[in-house]
Amino acid sequence: MLWEDSLMQRRRPTIIDVARKAGVSKSTAGRALSGASNVTDEARARVLDAARAVGYERNDLAVGMRSGRTGLLGLVIPDITNPFWAEVARGAQDRAVENEASLLVFSSDWDHSREASHLRALRQARVDGAIINPVADNFDDLDRFGLPFVLIGSSAERFPSTSSVGSDIAQAVRLGMDHLVSKGHHAPALILGPKSRIARARFLRTFHEHCVDRDIDPAALPMEDGEYTVEGGRAAMMRILQRERIGHLAVFAANDLMALGAMVAVREAGLRCPEDVSILGFDGIPAGAFSWPGLTTVAKPGREIGARAVDCLFDEIAGRPEHGRVFMPCRLVKRGSLADLSLNQPRRAASSGRG
Repeated sequence: MLWEDSLMQRRRPTIIDVARKAGVSKSTAGRALSGASNVTDEARARVLDAARAVGYERNDLAVGMRSGRTGLLGLVIPDITNPFWAEVARGAQDRAVENEASLLVFSSDWDHSREASHLRALRQARVDGAIINPVADNFDDLDRFGLPFVLIGSSAERFPSTSSVGSDIAQAVRLGMDHLVSKGHHAPALILGPKSRIARARFLRTFHEHCVDRDIDPAALPMEDGEYTVEGGRAAMMRILQRERIGHLAVFAANDLMALGAMVAVREAGLRCPEDVSILGFDGIPAGAFSWPGLTTVAKPGREIGARAVDCLFDEIAGRPEHGRVFMPCRLVKRGSLADLSLNQPRRAASSGRG
């Protein structure tokens, strides 16, 4: 008996171990553990006590494979180090747990081959479905995925016939620009993401519409590209500061990490925010509340996007794919990084390229 107990400690206990410990048949142990009604209370108690004694845990994956469901969901995001995507993952995880499901999270690092590898891994893990921020421009990998999926992020715009969840970028950019104008910043400089990202195109399209509505030439305004990182924003801000300018400079950055990097560049140049340079961010990551000054930003609903995507995925799994593209509104978070020039500037600035 001691030898059997020692052997059991070196491997995962099985239902046979539970049955042996309880003194019942394997089928009786299985019925007791599954909650079946055709088991006496006395036998059920013995089986449950035995399961605790031997450390038995039901193999939900094996049970799910027999039933056609594993209770596993996949999430493929582009950058797990970006706090915004961490918020999306947290929202998705919380909603999955509420529905007694587990979430496997992968980061593609904006790499097509890595994304394809993650999709293969999720397929091999027999997940019930996946939430994906697609990196590739074509549907090949998603077609081969062969399981229910929902897209998230701006990249989903490339696949309009597929269920997807994302921020309302147009509403968000208009919200930010209207706030800049209300503070006297009629012609801000822009710090944008790489040209290869569709989020950049959507941001820029709405910005151009805003400028045209106010008779401002967007081509005359300073614009710099960079990676969606602190260092990307710092480098882009340094290039903007090297341009000739007059008076106060306002900058609208395409994400908060870039905005925080721009703040670093302003300090390194011996300038002050917001006295010399006003900065508006985009995303609403928690770090913006702890910068100095606090970062005024347009906050995207990261957790809500993750949770809503899980809801949509469960509907896809159940055969109810009726969502289309879900746009979630953003909100303005006011802090201290914007100077208020509305009282001492003309209501409309000339489109001369100044900030």
